[in-house]
Order: sequence, then structure tokens, then C-alpha cells
Amino acid sequence: MDCLFCKIVAGQIPSTKVYEDEYIYAFEDINPEAPVHVVIIPKEHIASIKELKEEHKALIGHIHYMANVIAKEKGIYDDGFRIVSNTGEKAGQTVFHLHFHLLGGREFRWPPG
Repeated sequence: MDCLFCKIVAGQIPSTKVYEDEYIYAFEDINPEAPVHVVIIPKEHIASIKELKEEHKALIGHIHYMANVIAKEKGIYDDGFRIVSNTGEKAGQTVFHLHFHLLGGREFRWPPG
């Protein structure tokens, strides 16, 4: 498989690990858009939110729960943070492996982009 994030999980491409368990891997984004920018991915290759199945509900809950934990560890929990998942090219998805951006440490505007 020629998936960038699968290669990161496999240790074939270096990353700065923030968190890892049997289901997910979280690492520092190499081109951060905020003072805190962590990418959280499932270890299972799922191309995007559009490929989620009912069996993935617990996984998605786990990702969001761990985003909360990471936000606390990174010191952005109290001031607020954003969790983003782009789905499809027109939405800005560039790596087709489901991933969530945890962003914080600065003020964000709405609407985004």
C-alpha cells in the first residue's frame, strides 16, 4: 500500500509521536497551522469519513475521546480547540487515510477556509 499515514504507523516514515495505542496513532503535523497541531489517525486504513461503517463507531468515539485527552496534555483544553476532518479533494483532503486535525493555541475564525 502506498499510503503516507500507513507508512507512518508502520514506522517507515519518521514522525513525532504524541500518542499511540492498539487502535490509533497521533503525531505532530509537519506543517502546523496552529501552535498545537496534532494529527490523529486510526491504524486501520480507512480512506475517509465516507468509508466508515457501523463497526467503526467505537473507533471514532475513541479518537474524539483521545483528542480531549491530548488537548489537556497540550494545554489547549481550557481555552478551546478545533477538531477537523476534511473529506474529499474539494474539502481539502490531501491524504486519503481518515485523519483528524487537533488544532489549538490560537484564536480561530468562523466560517473556516
